[in-house]
Amino acid sequence: MAPDNANMTLLPGVFIVFLTVIFGGNIVAIKLALTGMGPLTTAGLRFSLAALTIACWALATGRPFGISAGQVPQLLIVSMGFTIQLSLFYLGLERTYASRGVMISNLLPFFVLFLSHRFIPGERITWNKMVGIVVGFSGVAFMFTGTPGISRSLHTGDLVILAAVGVWSCNIIYTKRIINDFLPFHLVLYPMVFSVPVFLVAGFLWDGRMVFNLNPTVIGAYAYQSLFSAAFGFVAWNTMLQRYGVSTLHAFVFIMPIAGVGFSGLLLNEPITPNLIVALALVAAGTWTVHLNPKKPPYTVPIRKPTSLRR
Repeated sequence: MAPDNANMTLLPGVFIVFLTVIFGGNIVAIKLALTGMGPLTTAGLRFSLAALTIACWALATGRPFGISAGQVPQLLIVSMGFTIQLSLFYLGLERTYASRGVMISNLLPFFVLFLSHRFIPGERITWNKMVGIVVGFSGVAFMFTGTPGISRSLHTGDLVILAAVGVWSCNIIYTKRIINDFLPFHLVLYPMVFSVPVFLVAGFLWDGRMVFNLNPTVIGAYAYQSLFSAAFGFVAWNTMLQRYGVSTLHAFVFIMPIAGVGFSGLLLNEPITPNLIVALALVAAGTWTVHLNPKKPPYTVPIRKPTSLRR
């Protein structure tokens, strides 16, 4: 594994920017897919294709699929958290603007910082991280200003997405505590496999119509979030993590909300208000500050042989 401060040349830097733009556009792709499919159906179909793609990649690259009996309960916990967080996220995004979903979902690193400080040994909130947290939360709060009464600005979907971010952050903390006993792709593939039948059954029961307007835009959005974001994005991001380290890559994550809001205005014709622009700048600045010269974390790639590979 390359050291965390490995030198990066221009082309890898451009590629990482490209990846962050892909991730930033994912919420817009979900929103577009929801114009032709129910939210739970969309999640089920997305992760069906993503899981199949990742499994094929793992087979082609010779990665082992085996896990030990002791790892099953841990995977079940991660899988249940994954299913709940994505259910809330898709249901919430159906009820609000994609740009607002982008901003609220980018509170995730700040939630994770708070929880890491409490539950992950050695993960402390430094002064620059505290400044970043305050700036980031101020950005999202500022997004709701400018209207008489916050209740008129706050959508139902905003609260559901906020709940999804809370569950998501708890799941990340748990994953950080167990990841050294797994191959990283296990913690992505198996939760997807677990969630797919749950999403599809729930979609059949509660989506009303599972698929109701299958047009090129919906198909393209579905392919984007399944293949580019969930499958290609995972493989590419983890490859770059192994080569350049978490500190280098996380210096680019502030690009994600910028890309997401930009795509929301460009592709969905959502209003890009002055409040939203200021809020976006604050969230991006807070995210950048949090990841400015971060302490090298121990959880990105396994530092010892996974339990399933020990003899």
